[in-house]
Amino acid sequence: MSNIKKSAVYPLLGIAVSVFVLIFGLITAAKDNRCCCIFLAGVFIVFLLTGFHRACLRVILPALAVAALFGLITYLSGRGFDKALSIGLRFIAIGIAVIPGMSIRPVDLTRNLNALKVPRGITLGMLIALNFTPLLKAEIKQIREAMKTRGTGSIINLKILYRAFLIPLVMRLVNISDTLALSVETRGFTLEGNDVSVYKKVSPRIKDGAVAALIAVCAVGALII
Repeated sequence: MSNIKKSAVYPLLGIAVSVFVLIFGLITAAKDNRCCCIFLAGVFIVFLLTGFHRACLRVILPALAVAALFGLITYLSGRGFDKALSIGLRFIAIGIAVIPGMSIRPVDLTRNLNALKVPRGITLGMLIALNFTPLLKAEIKQIREAMKTRGTGSIINLKILYRAFLIPLVMRLVNISDTLALSVETRGFTLEGNDVSVYKKVSPRIKDGAVAALIAVCAVGALII
């Protein structure tokens, strides 16, 4: 049995669910706060119960904090509680909408697109883009740790920021781009329209259909109730 970890949801379905939750949440937040609350609560519970619990726990507190901040600003500006709640719900909708995307492994999305014969330029570019942010965070962390070890001072100082942080970061990124280009070339990646094989195909599962169906039920239920 393979020990390769799969994404929590079929990649393209996860993207579709994220877009639907975002659009439906923003529309209902602008028109009916009660409907939006019911929908977002239902969707969050569905995500919790269908394998997205880690992403839910990572997202919900920051989303609530941002929603409370902007809701409070709106309320203090004299626009009323309903308008403040509407603004807050929009930020919560954005936070909940990103949960499926956080549970998609970039390699699974790439395999999914390759299986659907999407042009290699798109799939390769998407794979690189999705992996760039974690890589950039790791490089920044290493540079900051090196600065602390050498006692270079505060990053607020513009001279230190330029010489001890920006220059090393740029040099690291240049080296990473060169290494990536060589890696892509040695692994035989090409942008030409040649047939390619998918090492491990990503197929829809019963669970994926259940997630989509439950999200649809939440939307319909929110409109009816």
